[in-house]
Amino acid sequence: MSQRSGAAWGSLAAGAASFATLPLATYLTRFSDAYELLHAGFAIPLGAALGFLALALARRAKRQRNVLLGRAPRSGAATAGRALGAIGLCLAAAAVVALAVYGLLEYAGSRD
Repeated sequence: MSQRSGAAWGSLAAGAASFATLPLATYLTRFSDAYELLHAGFAIPLGAALGFLALALARRAKRQRNVLLGRAPRSGAATAGRALGAIGLCLAAAAVVALAVYGLLEYAGSRD
């Protein structure tokens, strides 16, 4: 087995993508006449899926290291991927809450 863990680097890449998905989707709606801010909500499942993938790959990298009985060097990439994946999941959860509140306010406003 090589010294570098593909799972660790994959975790880092997926975590970074998860972390960047929702802010990037929100930012890109500013430059489009066809899309509004609300349409950035379609990126929530992608951000959440990438976050779960980052966590799974970080766990796989940890298991691979444990199989080698600690002879492999610790991978900061797996730790960073785990942290970025968790933050990406938190961003996705916050976006779901924001959309739910928006929906409730729209519903309450339409009843008047």
